[in-house]
Amino acid sequence: MGNTLRMDKKDLIKRLLALGWSNRKINRSTGIHRDTVSIYRKKWEQEHTAVEVDNSDQSSSEPTANKSEKLIQSVPPTGGSKCPPGQVAHFEVPTDSKEVEKQPSKSKVAVYDTEITEKLKAGQNARSIYQDLYVEESYRGSYDSVKRYVRKLNKKDPKLYARIETLPGVEAQVDFGQGAPTLKNGRYVKPWLFVMTLSNSRKSFEKVVWHQDVETFIRCHEEAFESFGGVSQMVLLDNLKSGVLKAHLYEPELNPLYEEYSKHAGFIPLPCRVATPQHKGKVESNVDYVQDNALGGKRFESIDEQNAHLRSWNHTWASTRIHGTTKRQVSAMFKEEQPTLQALPEKSFAYFKVGKRKVNALDSHIEVGGAFYPIPPKYMGKQVNVHYNSEWVKVLYRGEVIQWLDTTRKGSFHRDRSCLPENKSMDQNAWQKKLLQQCDTAGKGMRRWADQAISSRGIIAYRAVNGVLRLKGKYPVRDLNKACNLACERGSFTYHLIRNYLEEGIMKSEEQQLDLRLQQTSDIIRSPREYAHIIGELEEVES
Repeated sequence: MGNTLRMDKKDLIKRLLALGWSNRKINRSTGIHRDTVSIYRKKWEQEHTAVEVDNSDQSSSEPTANKSEKLIQSVPPTGGSKCPPGQVAHFEVPTDSKEVEKQPSKSKVAVYDTEITEKLKAGQNARSIYQDLYVEESYRGSYDSVKRYVRKLNKKDPKLYARIETLPGVEAQVDFGQGAPTLKNGRYVKPWLFVMTLSNSRKSFEKVVWHQDVETFIRCHEEAFESFGGVSQMVLLDNLKSGVLKAHLYEPELNPLYEEYSKHAGFIPLPCRVATPQHKGKVESNVDYVQDNALGGKRFESIDEQNAHLRSWNHTWASTRIHGTTKRQVSAMFKEEQPTLQALPEKSFAYFKVGKRKVNALDSHIEVGGAFYPIPPKYMGKQVNVHYNSEWVKVLYRGEVIQWLDTTRKGSFHRDRSCLPENKSMDQNAWQKKLLQQCDTAGKGMRRWADQAISSRGIIAYRAVNGVLRLKGKYPVRDLNKACNLACERGSFTYHLIRNYLEEGIMKSEEQQLDLRLQQTSDIIRSPREYAHIIGELEEVES
């Protein structure tokens, strides 16, 4: 032992052992660790047995003693002294009758046995039961007592699992374990061991990988199905994030990429219940079998070397063995199951990335990979899910596909804007052309002003044209054309001038001024002769 007890502690342990105390009770009373008490208990029992054997001949002639006295007399002496042969040393022990006549301890929780049993059957755990007892039964004991009692009941009544035999081609099970140490960056590291097992024949596929990401997970599925020559109808998997985003007993949320792959390959993914490895026990046991039989005690210089070893081992040993449950050769059963598997998909799965985007509340577009894609306006301001790769962009809202477009170059807007209203889905040239068509419909004066405005101001004039066209809803078209003609004669091509003409009635006064003609004679206008006379007089004065 690393630590040796003092002699008085040893004597105390032996006395208490003679009284029939348990290791737990001695620990609580003395503070001596239960492991230490257990060691001294073994020694005490060995010495006690030796003394009883030596005195077996004398016991028949001695008067019959009660059980407690016999235990006390059979304890060897302590303190380093030895007894003479054939004699037994005596020492004082507590005489409390409760200690001498000790009854087996009974848990304080036992009185609630009926309530605890019913709650266990209802699916409650020890913590939940403790809380109910505290509130409903005014139990004030410790939680550890409840936990120990529940553990004892579970041992007495273990959970029964049904063994289900699967028909050929129906089910496969997948799981990850740890592979053998493999050299990576100058040191040996254990990679992940992927295993897929057909539930009927127990035919398996093994591969070690460095990562457990969703793309690696799917590629392992593809290689496994290719090695089997077909796809099972269902795949049982645990709650690895690569397959299941959110574990739930009734509505688990699958990883979108894995879910799409399952549709592509044609199988149904079935996540197992959390913390119940028994639901996929075939692959669980197969992982242990691979680790112990194929990889136990080995290490490899590369991951390719380990995978090559696994392929050879599977062909030579795993497939040719007689399975312990089916009592048949694995390869023979696989030959019967293989024709029942579904056909492999015709083309490889198109991997994609998954993301979330918020639809712009101004132009109803989202940005993916630096490019912009239109979304139906009713989703403006809402968050959507996006699946995309180098070839296409698929947009979903609450599981429904609302847009699916091919990719466009970075920094550009997608040309297909059919989901947007007509006036919001045109490019610049189409919009300008449409404005001029609306000018033709409004009248000749409107088109005349628009052409001259564009010729004078350039592309920025289209905004002014658009503004003038909107004035049709407020003023008569006849007045609008008059205002445009007047603006053309004045050489003014701004939206504000035409609006002022229409709002303030200036157009009428301007028309009147256009009709005025300058007259040659007037009371306030002098004749040219008078101007010549005045100029002559001025020249004489200067000379």
